[in-house]
Amino acid sequence: MFVCSCNMLTDRDIEAAARNGAIRPKEVYEAKGCRAQCGNCVPGVVCILRQMIAQRRTVMPEMASHLQPI
Repeated sequence: MFVCSCNMLTDRDIEAAARNGAIRPKEVYEAKGCRAQCGNCVPGVVCILRQMIAQRRTVMPEMASHLQPI
């Protein structure tokens, strides 16, 4: 699903960036080689990042102390 039509950023792009360590929207855009333009997508990016971080904490609780909230 497209989250950002300005940059053609998908939920899968966000998930891939999160798997590679992104914890902030800026890091997601950097991973894709773009930046937020109109800003309408930022809440969606944050939502998906939070889901991925929560999932990571559930799967790897020993890593939870190293992750910082968004």
